Amino acid sequence: MVVHIQDEQEVANFKYFWRRWGRWIFAVLVVLALAYLGYVLYQSHIRSNNEKAAAVFETFVTQANTNNIAESKKALRQLQEEYPNTMNATQATLMMAGSAFDDGKYDEAIRHLQWVKNKQHNDLLQTIVAQRLATVYLQQGKYNDALQALDIKVTSQFKPVLLETKGDILQAQKKNAEAVAAYQQALNLLSKDSVQREVLQMKISSLS
Repeated sequence: MVVHIQDEQEVANFKYFWRRWGRWIFAVLVVLALAYLGYVLYQSHIRSNNEKAAAVFETFVTQANTNNIAESKKALRQLQEEYPNTMNATQATLMMAGSAFDDGKYDEAIRHLQWVKNKQHNDLLQTIVAQRLATVYLQQGKYNDALQALDIKVTSQFKPVLLETKGDILQAQKKNAEAVAAYQQALNLLSKDSVQREVLQMKISSLS
């Protein structure tokens, strides 16, 4: 009899608990299930996108290696339009920028580099793009544009690259004292075992 009463009380407690909290628990479980499903679908979408982008990138490289410029540019446009946030699109665009620079097509190189700058915002890629933009502008003799391209905020580990390039631009302007100061700043930020230290020391010595 006591056991029966306890069972009934437990059932009554459960019913009260469910009436009070059940729908909220159910709602939370539904939200969690939907969130997990969304995460799984998103990851699947990302993998699928990356695989498709990799296939287009392979076409881009193949056509570029055979000097089929029209087809390589077509593949690049497809990467930029359909898979703009993938590393394949970024890599292909940087490669095309380098090719344009080598061919003396500086405005085209700048256009490609600006595309990467607008799409990728991590410090490493921002540093690479800034350094290459500055190099293109330097080649054009656009010193102010070159210095402005280097004016970005990155963590200290990437600053030596920007400072060394700044020194190169100042040296090209015959501003040797300012160039030495920029090289010295870069040198101060490098670790003692960095291979770039020797290069910077040579540049400083040549201007001292």
